[in-house]
Amino acid sequence: MIFIVVKFKTRPEYTEKFMDVVADFTAATRAEPGNKWFEWSRSVEETDTYVLVEAFEDDAAGAHVNSDHFKQAMIDMKLALAETPQIISHTIDGSGWDRMGELQID
Repeated sequence: MIFIVVKFKTRPEYTEKFMDVVADFTAATRAEPGNKWFEWSRSVEETDTYVLVEAFEDDAAGAHVNSDHFKQAMIDMKLALAETPQIISHTIDGSGWDRMGELQID
């Protein structure tokens, strides 16, 4: 599985409407074959920063970055961002989320 985390720092005038900017991109990516999840969060420490956690089957990420909706999102997001996003992307073992071993809830 390819596991990716990306941090997006927004320009002040786009911070509150950033999810609107990425709405079509989000919906199209979630519908892609091989997409496992595509989840946005907002940092509680840096309120101008959104964090994207996404995962793809091993052979699906290439199609994602070559898709029309990905290319359009790169154009749409550019005006809303204050700096180049930071990314971590790795192929990892597993096929999805596991339960945390150190904390069990009955």
